[in-house]
Amino acid sequence: MVSTQPRKQRKSRYQAPFHLRHKLMGAMLSPELREKHKIKSIPVRTGDVVKVMRGDHRGKEGKIAAVNLTSMTITVDGVSVSKSDGTEVPRPVQPSNVMIMKLETKDDMRLGD
Repeated sequence: MVSTQPRKQRKSRYQAPFHLRHKLMGAMLSPELREKHKIKSIPVRTGDVVKVMRGDHRGKEGKIAAVNLTSMTITVDGVSVSKSDGTEVPRPVQPSNVMIMKLETKDDMRLGD
């Protein structure tokens, strides 16, 4: 049985092995994809097109450039911040704060079809 205590929830999340972290990197699907595939969320992948739903970059759409399982964040093209010296660096986004608009499928069993 899984504990309901928040501290144990956080501990299991932060200490999860990489093969289980992938499942924790899920994002909700757009209404069109939700209707088509009959599921609400799916783990993100490099190449998916997502829309940022929360934060300063709300409403921006872009392709996922990188998925970082260590920090459990994703990098979206077009979502960046400028440093004090003027250089642009990508802003990490949590996958729970994005909506998948288009899936990257390469003839694989991602959706179990």
